[in-house]
Amino acid sequence: MTGTLTNYLFHQMKIGDRASLVRHVGPKDIELFAAVSGDANPAHLDAGFAAHGPFGHVVVHGMWTAALISAVLGTRLPGPGTIYLDQQIRFNKPVSPGDTIAAEVEVAELIEGKNRVRLTTTARNQRGEVVLSGEALVLAPVEQVTWVPGDLPEAVVLPKGRWQGFVEEARALPPVRAAVVHPCSKSAILGAIEVRDEGLLDPILIGPGAKIRAAAAEAGVSLDGFRIEETEHSHAAAARAVELAACGKVQVLVKGSLHSDELLAAVVSKSGGLRTERRISHVYAMDVPAYRKPVIVTDAAINIAPTLEHKRDICQNAVDLMRLLGRDQPKVAVLAAVETVNATMPATLDAAALTVMAARGQITGALVDGPLAFDNAISPEAVATKGIVSQVAGEADILLVPDLEAGNMLAKQLIYFAGATAAGLVLGARVPIVLTSRADPLSARIASAALAKLVAVRKAEGKA
Repeated sequence: MTGTLTNYLFHQMKIGDRASLVRHVGPKDIELFAAVSGDANPAHLDAGFAAHGPFGHVVVHGMWTAALISAVLGTRLPGPGTIYLDQQIRFNKPVSPGDTIAAEVEVAELIEGKNRVRLTTTARNQRGEVVLSGEALVLAPVEQVTWVPGDLPEAVVLPKGRWQGFVEEARALPPVRAAVVHPCSKSAILGAIEVRDEGLLDPILIGPGAKIRAAAAEAGVSLDGFRIEETEHSHAAAARAVELAACGKVQVLVKGSLHSDELLAAVVSKSGGLRTERRISHVYAMDVPAYRKPVIVTDAAINIAPTLEHKRDICQNAVDLMRLLGRDQPKVAVLAAVETVNATMPATLDAAALTVMAARGQITGALVDGPLAFDNAISPEAVATKGIVSQVAGEADILLVPDLEAGNMLAKQLIYFAGATAAGLVLGARVPIVLTSRADPLSARIASAALAKLVAVRKAEGKA
């Protein structure tokens, strides 16, 4: 709301006084109203669903239009200090995305002695058709007010669920067998139950049976239907899980309550059978509401100070994941603090080398460019401002970070400051490894299991 607001007291109004405002309504307004009100009726949000409804298309929430009437009453007539007492509404015609709505109120009755005002309320679309009609009863303001409102918070719709399509795709496939390694905590047991109940994984619980059952008792859940592989301790659980994966009896490993290093040491053991020619690396498959598409941050959890050769593997692992998920030629931004090569900044030298390696076929299946500063990797506006010519800049699907510290800070800032959901996977071994944290929300745990399942299934189909 802009400008100065002045109200009208009871004695200042007369029959026939009018006030109005005009608003354009678009899809984002519908989404925002649904988010604020909680009204997720698909008639307002899902074009496919609404196509079979009475109007054949998405319609705007009726109460969005009614809210415009409230805005006129509270800001125009009678204005600031008005108290709503009653509202009768008839919704005459549907409001569609793209309509321009004029909401108007007109004084119909002044009720002496009670300071009450009855007003007719009408909303019309750009064609002059009445979409809402009715009558409001309000308590007029008792003090004259001239008020300059402050700036309202900016309302921005930040969509989430960009990985949801992959989750649904994974649910539609038969569950794959997964080894949950040392699930000896309440959160680890509940995590195993979550992925089972979601139809994603068929978990085997590996670890000390007594501790697993104690954790289930603490969580208040039954282990009926679960197979438990008894081991003496967490080291033995990791070794047994790797053994089962190496011989094809499980297709996914899931970290339980043991330390990540303990599980990964068993995975990369020369005798374990899960090592490949690649270095293992971690990816955060992220849904960042403020970014227009899914993005991967790598490596933020395993390789502390990766060499150029390590970064090549880290890059290829992430590219292969994106390709398994249907992104034929993902765009990899190799991050540094600047977008120019600087001999005193090793990250820029590695970035330039990786760019050339991709051009020479040492990294395949992707467009790779760097060095790129973070803003130039994800913002077309920043790219245009700096005049950067690149097929990757401003459009990154994968953010390849200089080292673990930078990656970890970037990923967690996106999670905690930008509201991102992050699915965590370890790649580069013969099977995918789900590496989540106790602090992860359910949506992140489900997304991690779904991505691991898709990787396992598509590798088995020979799509890797």
